[in-house]
Amino acid sequence: MSTDAVRYTSSTPRAAVSKTVVPSGITDPVEHARAELKAALAAIEHKANLPARASERIEAGAVKARAFADREPAAALAAAVGVAVAVGAAIWGLARLVAR
Repeated sequence: MSTDAVRYTSSTPRAAVSKTVVPSGITDPVEHARAELKAALAAIEHKANLPARASERIEAGAVKARAFADREPAAALAAAVGVAVAVGAAIWGLARLVAR
């Protein structure tokens, strides 16, 4: 497995990248193979840990929402009201379907 084929996007957390990249400068082939295996297992663990990945995304979304609310408080209020109306309408529609 070569680390050249691995592509990381901007959405990949830095902590995951640091654990899943093989350090350079390893000359011993056995140590290099161990480092590659360790990096591959860390990448698989990160990819399979859906609750942690969801938590990271939710936290990033909350940070973006707070920054937007600080920059544009009126627009953030309008967006919050819009989301509340949409959720309420969806629940009302679902309740109406169930009641039939």
